[in-house]
Amino acid sequence: MAHEALRTLLAALEVLRPAFTKPGFDNLVVIFAGWVLTSGTHAVTQALVATGVAGRRHHEAFHRFFSRGTWDPDEVGRLLFFWILQRVGEGAPIRVVLDDTLAPKKGPNVFGIGTHKDPVRTTRRHIVFTFGHCWVVLAVLLPVPFSARTFALPVLFRLHRTVKTCERSGHPHRKKTELARDMLDVLASWSGSRRVEVAADSAYCNDTVSRGLPPNFVVFGSMRTDAVLTGAPPALFHRPCGRPLKRGRPLPKPHELADDVRSPWLRCQADLYGRRRTIHYKTMNAQWYRAWGARLLRVVVVRVDEGEIGMRVFFCSDPTMTVTDILETYAERWAIEVCFRELKQLLGFADSSARKRAAVERLAPFVGFVYSTLVLWFALGVHQTPIATPPVRPWYRHKRGLCFADTLRAAQRTLAPFDVLDPRRSLANLRKSARRHPNPLGFRPPAVA
Repeated sequence: MAHEALRTLLAALEVLRPAFTKPGFDNLVVIFAGWVLTSGTHAVTQALVATGVAGRRHHEAFHRFFSRGTWDPDEVGRLLFFWILQRVGEGAPIRVVLDDTLAPKKGPNVFGIGTHKDPVRTTRRHIVFTFGHCWVVLAVLLPVPFSARTFALPVLFRLHRTVKTCERSGHPHRKKTELARDMLDVLASWSGSRRVEVAADSAYCNDTVSRGLPPNFVVFGSMRTDAVLTGAPPALFHRPCGRPLKRGRPLPKPHELADDVRSPWLRCQADLYGRRRTIHYKTMNAQWYRAWGARLLRVVVVRVDEGEIGMRVFFCSDPTMTVTDILETYAERWAIEVCFRELKQLLGFADSSARKRAAVERLAPFVGFVYSTLVLWFALGVHQTPIATPPVRPWYRHKRGLCFADTLRAAQRTLAPFDVLDPRRSLANLRKSARRHPNPLGFRPPAVA
């Protein structure tokens, strides 16, 4: 069974081969295996130690894989994207999520390093700044058969640099929202006319992201409680002369709608963050002209009875969506936060010691691609095999389903006896043995458009 799991894992890596040269792909297999097998601080040299390649191949060739390689992270993300689409299903909407994460890092002469606000340690009264890299990430949401929660699989990365960092290096500065819009444009070239549902928090709900967005892109986001809202403009025949109106009459701001006793709170049931909840809400269709222009949005004001927030305001750029669908779709944005935690704690997303620009801009996306590849490989059927059996924990009998730690453990069990430099263990030889041992997973490397 370990032999079959190894064969399917190597076949999964074959999906990425078109993005690399032949020597580059050989180096990818070595670094991928070593990165998965590393249990402490992740680094290229540690990956060579974990695979037993250290001393048998010069380490400089594997550093050059990142600093001087010809591969493009966007092309690798495109290959993963079309693989994910095969699991999404024909005609189903593509659900993606946008967010950014901070990778703390120190050291001289590190490209792109700067001082960023730490969202995890910052409170309302105390702002904490951390030295490191800030990455804007676009991930595709995918339900998996081995877990009740949805996984966010990263496919696109952009490094955000502060104004001072760009001034020192002489590079033009780009805001996080501009980087996010750049990734959405790349995604639009991949998805064609297929419906794309984007979940993003309030930091990415503005005109930089929304202006000129294709009509097949539907955004689920949040807004300020004091946002200025207007109704739909009157019909053209109501204004016989002059330029047609783009904005309608002013509507109550979200906090004014919440305080209006003449408008009763409505109730609905929604599955949010793994629990069935009763939601009290008020809703209306309105324009948020500053962020979305004349486009009509479905605005939902939700009453929060716990804590000090009091209320939250969400919206959807498709006014025909139901309140339940809007809230449930936005709540799945949390999957990317779980992804960030697992990338940092289990795959060393912030451990990189890369300094040159090409290495910095490739190593972090590489870690994200390792994450996406492992989840897709595990979902192919490996989760039903003995190699995926989690350790016995008598104090944790209530666990249901499997998580990424179980995925990583299964990959480590698969790769532990694997000699990446042994030609007899190549995918071609493993395919030959499949004639005697049929593949129980029925996996074939997905075709890439």
